[in-house]
Amino acid sequence: MEIRVLGYVVAVAETGTLVGAAERLHLTQPTLSRQLRDLERRLGTPLFHREGRRMTPTPAGEALLARARVILAEAEAAQEDVRLAAQGLRGRLTITFAGSGINGPLGAALRTVRETLPDVELRLVESFNDARMSAEVLEGRCDLAVQRLPAQDERLAVREWWREPFTLFLPSAHPLAAGEDELPLTALGDVPLVLWPREVSPLSYDEIAALCRQAGVVPRIAAEARTVQTLLALAAAGFGAAVLADSYRVLHRTGVTPRPLAGATTSNSLVWRRDTTNPLVARFRELIR
Repeated sequence: MEIRVLGYVVAVAETGTLVGAAERLHLTQPTLSRQLRDLERRLGTPLFHREGRRMTPTPAGEALLARARVILAEAEAAQEDVRLAAQGLRGRLTITFAGSGINGPLGAALRTVRETLPDVELRLVESFNDARMSAEVLEGRCDLAVQRLPAQDERLAVREWWREPFTLFLPSAHPLAAGEDELPLTALGDVPLVLWPREVSPLSYDEIAALCRQAGVVPRIAAEARTVQTLLALAAAGFGAAVLADSYRVLHRTGVTPRPLAGATTSNSLVWRRDTTNPLVARFRELIR
């Protein structure tokens, strides 16, 4: 049974005549009459009582009408869903991000998406591993990544979103915590460090090691931790200082004092597959441009 034929049945029932239904449907009356007779023959029962030109549904016709209206409404809704999805106005957008991302402009961007695209389902995946975030995008499990150190892969498109200082999060009792000016990079040799384990986030670990080499110092590793919260807790407990993106200062950890490092910045990038077929990726990029 074709959906268009169900539309014919509804039109006849609502107008009450073949003439009125044919005008609404932009069909000739003989064509509509033939379609209706063919449907009644296939179903094996009359769908309308015919009294002159007037047509009223039979009990069988009423049963079909109830279903037909639901089916037609669902078909129309499906077409609207497809249209909106193709325009990047409906669907699902999965974003993986690090803490430095959500503490920065990403939070405001997500609010804009919710306000501008209320029919879009946002799925957010927090991660502490840059390599894993890029892999999630490459493997299609995430549409976008907001990360500091994306993988070097020609299948990925990478656009720098914002830059921020690297900051040394010091135990508040440490002598270097006094003052508000930027610290020289050589300060990395004046305090033990608490870092990510390299096996958890090798790119982040290597980035800090590169800063130490740039400063000409050999880092003293006091402890390792797998989350920002634990790194800051270790700093507050006096184990050493954590080198993190400056945006983490919004956590306001008691017992920790942030001091930016002179000449040391990091970037956060928006990452997506070049061949993505999800129109919401382009829509998100337009919103944050």
